[in-house]
Parts: sequence; structure tokens; C-alpha cells
Amino acid sequence: MAEPVTLPPPVSDEEMRLFRDLFMQQIGMHLPESKRALLSSRLSRRLHALGLPSFKAYHTLIAAPGEAQERQRAIDLITTNETFFFREPAHFKFLSEVVLPQTPARETLRIWSAASSTGEEAYSIAMLLDNERHDAPWDILGSDISQRVLDSARRGVYPMVRGENIPLADLKRHCLRGTGEYDGYFLVGRHLRDRVQFTQLNLMALPARLVPFDVIFLRNVIIYFDAPTKAKVLASVVHFLRPGGWLLVGHSESLHGIQLPLQMVSPSVYRKLP
Repeated sequence: MAEPVTLPPPVSDEEMRLFRDLFMQQIGMHLPESKRALLSSRLSRRLHALGLPSFKAYHTLIAAPGEAQERQRAIDLITTNETFFFREPAHFKFLSEVVLPQTPARETLRIWSAASSTGEEAYSIAMLLDNERHDAPWDILGSDISQRVLDSARRGVYPMVRGENIPLADLKRHCLRGTGEYDGYFLVGRHLRDRVQFTQLNLMALPARLVPFDVIFLRNVIIYFDAPTKAKVLASVVHFLRPGGWLLVGHSESLHGIQLPLQMVSPSVYRKLP
């Protein structure tokens, strides 16, 4: 007889409010009521591992000043990290056909993948730049709030199915097929991994050390913020975009009603005013 499936415990209204306030305070993430089941399923494993009786007890733990490591673990579990190579291909076409021709070969092109997750976006950009700007200088910074996904991005190892959107020529040129225990996986080549820097950044509290970028990819992340937080994050990010630089957001995202020094090029592409 099959063993009964153990369902994650329900999250009470009070617990939902506690976690909603915590994630808003820590990373500016708006946790709507529709995410109650996700909160339960993703955090219940930590309750079990730590022997805690309730989500409220887990909240008390991670809200404590000395529990930064467990708090980061909770952030890693709750943040959504869905991405894939060459997602929203119109943006890569824009980069190739508009941005690159306008960037002098002698100047370093600096691009920031501001919600890089497990690295697919940053490495997609790197493949394009290595193909089309091979002998010209460029730098890519990938950042995320989750240290877990950044560790994965630095390794650059992905299941073969994740490479379905990579053009075959790029897959052969920039990636290595895994063997043995890595059969069914591929590795992004070191010539790209060495040129992409990944670092943990909180978009709610960006460090002053960042230098201006020519292009910023801020795609499919501001949809997780409420309106005031969205405006704050965008203003902070755009501060590090050089005049004349481009900001790319997700096709389903809108900057409508937010006052920024940007001119819309297309519904998901903006250029910073001089």
C-alpha cells in the first residue's frame, strides 16, 4: 500500500501577514494572497528540517538579527527564479542591430543583468557579444538577491533541455557537452564564464560603488513589487544607467505613470535622456 502524501501545513492569516511584511522589508517583494500556497510548500521543508511547530515559529527565527543565514535561505526559497536562454529574443535582436552598431569598438560596453537568476540571461548576452564584438572590450555584471542561484550561475552547468533556445552554432561554439556523471548537461565555456561577474545585490539598496552601464536588463522582476517599491527600484537602477544608455524590461511589464528620465523606444525598451 502506498504511503499517504504529507501535505504542507496551511498558512494562517497572521502568518501570511508576518511573512509579507518581512519580505517587503528585506527585499521589497510584494507577496500577494495568491502566493499563500507557494509560501507553504516552499518553507514547510525548513519547518521539518528545524523541528519547528509552525510558520510563526519559523518567522520568529528568521526575523532575529543573528539569523541572517537562515533568513537568506528563506529568501532563496521564496523568490521565483524562472528563466531560460535567449528569453524574449526581440531584446537580443535590438542589442545586435541597434546598440552594438552605436557603440565604438574602442569603448568598453558595460551591460548589467540586474535579475540574473541562474545566469541564462547573462550568458546569452555574453554569447552574442563574443560573436559580434569579439575583438572589442565588454563587461557583463549579473546580480540577484539569491545567493543560491548565483552559485549556480557561476558554475554555468545546465541540463541539456535548458539549451533548446540556444542557436546550434552558439551551443557548439560556447558550450561543452557533459560526460560521465554530467551526461545530459552542458557547461558554458570558460571563455565566457571568466568574462561574466556575478554578485549578490539587493535592488532596494544598491551600493554606490556601481559605475554606469550602457545597457541594463531589468526583465520580469518589477512585476513582483508594489507600485511605490517599483518606482523606488526603477529610480535606483536608472541612476546607474549612463545618459543615452538603454533599459530593457520584460514585455509584460510597464513603466506607465512612473516619472523617470527615460524615453520609450518600444513598449519594453527605454533610453535614458541626456
